[in-house]
Formats: sequence, C-alpha cells, structure tokens
Amino acid sequence: MMFSLNKSLTVFGSCLILASCGVPAIVSTPIENIDTIPLKNIDLTEAQLKTWNLLDLVSDTIPGMSVNKAYNELIKTKKGQTVIVGVIDSGVDIEHEDLKAVIWTNPGEIKGNGKDDDNNGYVDDIHGWNFLGDSEDENLEFVRIIKKLKPKYSGKTLASVAETDREEYQNYIEAKAEFEKEYQEAAGNKMQYEQILQQSKVSHEAVAKAIGKEDYSNQELLQLEAKTPEMQQHIAFLSQMFGFMDPGDTVPEFITNINEGVEYFTEQLSYNLNLEFNGRSVVGDNVDDLTDLAYGNNNPMGPDPKKEGIKHGTHVAGVIAAERNNGKGMNGVAQNVKIIALRAVPNGDEYDKDISLAIRYAVDNGAKVINTSFGKYYSTHPEWVEEAIRYAASKDVLIVNAAGNEGLDLDQKAVYPNDQTNTGSEIANNFITVGALNYTYGDNLVADFSNYGKSNVDVFAPGVKMWSTTPNNSYDFMQGTSFAAPAVAGVAALIRSYYPKLKAPQVKQILMDSGLSTKARVIIGGEPTNSGIFSELSKSGKMVNLYNALIMASKISK
Repeated sequence: MMFSLNKSLTVFGSCLILASCGVPAIVSTPIENIDTIPLKNIDLTEAQLKTWNLLDLVSDTIPGMSVNKAYNELIKTKKGQTVIVGVIDSGVDIEHEDLKAVIWTNPGEIKGNGKDDDNNGYVDDIHGWNFLGDSEDENLEFVRIIKKLKPKYSGKTLASVAETDREEYQNYIEAKAEFEKEYQEAAGNKMQYEQILQQSKVSHEAVAKAIGKEDYSNQELLQLEAKTPEMQQHIAFLSQMFGFMDPGDTVPEFITNINEGVEYFTEQLSYNLNLEFNGRSVVGDNVDDLTDLAYGNNNPMGPDPKKEGIKHGTHVAGVIAAERNNGKGMNGVAQNVKIIALRAVPNGDEYDKDISLAIRYAVDNGAKVINTSFGKYYSTHPEWVEEAIRYAASKDVLIVNAAGNEGLDLDQKAVYPNDQTNTGSEIANNFITVGALNYTYGDNLVADFSNYGKSNVDVFAPGVKMWSTTPNNSYDFMQGTSFAAPAVAGVAALIRSYYPKLKAPQVKQILMDSGLSTKARVIIGGEPTNSGIFSELSKSGKMVNLYNALIMASKISK
C-alpha cells in the first residue's frame, strides 16, 4: 500500500568534496562545512513551504536539494534528452493542468481502435496501464494470508503440522498475531478520533462564536474570558489540541485532519482489515498465476470519475515532473520527462503480481527511472518482484523506492519491495531506497515517521509537507517517504537527461556519494528519547543534492 502515516495521523502518539570538476566557476558545497550552517529558528513562510524541497541548505538554511540553484547555475541553457519515468502507484490524473504535457504517449499504439497495435499484450495502452481494473480497496497482505491458510491450519498446533508445512504454518500464526494487534489498534484509534472530532466541533463552535471568527490563534483563545464552566472546558480542550497542531494551523484545519483520521481508520476496518472483504473479485484474474495476463484496462486514472483514489499517485507524479515554469501550480524537480502512469497500488496492500508486471511494463516501454512509493511488511510472492528488479537492472533502469513511514529500523524489519537477500547482500545494483527529511535543519532533520537503516536505506530526501499536484487541477501538501522517493526520482531523471552515457548503477552511486551529510545527532521515529547520528541512519549517510550530483555526473561522464 502507499505507506501508512500512522505516526502523523495519531495525534497523541503521534562524498565526495567536489571543487570544480572541470568548471572552475562552480563550486559545490563542501560536506565538512555543513555543520557550521546556522539553524533557521523562524517558521517557514507559505511560499517557502511550497518550494522547500527545491531550496539550498547553504543559502536558505533549509535542507532542500539545491534544485533552483542547479537550474540557475548549471543547466539553465543546456539541452537534455527526454527521459521516461514509470510511476507505479494508485493512478495518475493524466488530465491535470500541470501534468498533461509531461504524460507519456505510447508511439506504437493507435488510440481507441481496440487493438494491441504494438503487440505488447495490452490493448490501447496509450498512457500506461491499470493493473487494478475497477478495484479500489484491498486487504492488507497478512489478512490475505490468513484467509488463504485458515482452512488448512485453523485449530492446528505446530506439533500437529507436517514438518514440510511448518514454515507456512508459522507465517500463518504471525499473520494472525499481526491482524489481532492491528485490528484492535485501528478500532481503538477510530473511537478516539471520533470522540476528539465530536468534542472539537462542539468546542470550536462555541469559541468561534464568542471570539467572532473561525481562524483564531491559541493566544486569542487563551485571552478569551471564560464566563461559564462550559466555556472554560472548551478553552482548555482546544488549548490542548493546539499543542498537537503544526505552527500556523487553525482549528478548522485540525478538525479536517481529525475527520480524515476517522475516515482512514474506518477504511482500515471496512476494507484493509476485513476478513470478509475481497476487493480483487472484480478484477477476475488469478493473483497466484504470473502468466495470467488478461486483466486490467488502459485507464490509469481508475474507475472513480471523482478521481479521489488517485491523489497519492498524482502527487508523486507532480513532485517528479510537474511542468516547470508554465505559470501554474508548482514546478516538478525534473524537466525533459515523460511519465508512464501505472495503476497497481490499491487502498490496501499491492499484489506482487501487479508490481512485477508494472515494473516490466515500464522497462519494456523505455523507462530509465521507475518510482515505487509503496510497500508492505508481508509478501507472498517476493521472488516475482525480485525477478522484475533484476530484469530492470539488465535493461539499465534505476528503481527509486520509498523506505516507509513507521519509524522503523529496516535493518531489523524487512519491507517489500527491497533489494536485499536473506543474507543481506543486494540482489541488484539498480535499486535505491529513500528516507524522508523534515524541512527544519537540526535535531528534527529526519521526519518523525521515516524508516531508516544503515544497510537498507540508501539516502534521505525531502518528504515532509510536500506541495504537489492532486486530482482535478488541484494542489495540496502531503508527506511521507512516498514523496521523498519521487524527489530523488526527479534528480535521477535529470542526471540521465543531461548525462545519458551514465548507467543506472552509476546514477545510484552519484545520488549517494554527492549528497550532503551532517555529524549531528537527530531524533529517530519522533521519539525524543531515541536519537542517532544522521550519517549512521543510511548507507550513504547523506541528503540527496541535485547541484552536487550534476557536478559529479559531469566529471564521471567524461
């Protein structure tokens, strides 16, 4: 699934030193100087928030990727090659005002003739493929495991199971334990959020009426005279809620967020954790048969005319390549990009079959970069995805992958997809996993939700409050490693655009080696008592930096 943001939803738990590289006038940021940069102690403006991933750590004291600096100083007058980027996600609004100009069109297909003109097995696949057909909601993988194995193992003990079945039985037992934990947590959170929502609405209505406006501050709230015990309770409650809000947020925005939390946990209980629900039934394929290919359709926006289910994928696409300097919305990281839209990630856990086939589709249709902003902690056919990753490697395609949002050490907890074998070695050298940065440079540099890992996370990139495209010509802030990955995919696409001789493993290494690092200790998982040295939280120990990456690419490409 698109990695959940439980840590953000739950209110209460809530290099190389490059000197010139042949271009004497251009000097990259020396890594050892980063820790001398003063911290920014003031809140970012809305304009800064909307572009912070494009800003520069030195000049702006914001840990962006120096994108604007790179365009202004390095590639302003250069012509690059077009790079195709595959976006495997919930779907993409290919009609969006800021995306329609960068959507890939299949040159071998004739639109609307009902034929497979290019003989690739997909009929009228003009802009990509929808592997989910008309399905939208799905179980989590461990729920599917329980449903599949319950008839075989219900009531059994380890001693009563054949030795050849014991590994499968243990998987079933672990899935049951995970289900019970997650179900109770979701049910409890839903109840808590509903209570908070109800009280917030009542208290806000009373306070807004007394103050005379909806968007009052905490200071204005505390200055309100409480003439009755009820008003005193309303003020106390809302003041407590302000403590869980981001700076600058209003109570109406808080109520909207809480309502989204109620909806999130309701969907979990109704679909993701519902043992009686089968979202795949409308698709009609055999999910355990990789050769059963006659399914899905050519609409990467999915079945919902309101496009509500494709917000995640549309946002990801915008971070990578929303049309630059067109006077609309926002600028994506990369120019010279065409996006293949591949709908393969439902509201729930993705199927390994869909992901494997989507990777292969992107590769076979010319993608040089693939973004995979999803993941799960159980997998029934991981070998299919591993084979697809190897296939992409054989065709010189870089896969940029989100690390996940549970604040976990991925060296201790496996997540899928990944490029690690059981022994810890990499299955391919074309797969880069990205953790998320916060926009504040200091001990909160790592996003409180971001997974990390010295071996299994490669780099970090901006992932908190990312402004990007959302369906129906709208724009919004979203956050997660899901949006750190496309930031890096955009950087990778630019490297491949201006330095096309570089191979995928070289691009990966440039992304890792050219980044900025810090020796500072940072909070991990949003727990102040849990901290670590930033440089030890990923394999590279660095933050992706486009400016430095292009300089290094220039040097290596010669």
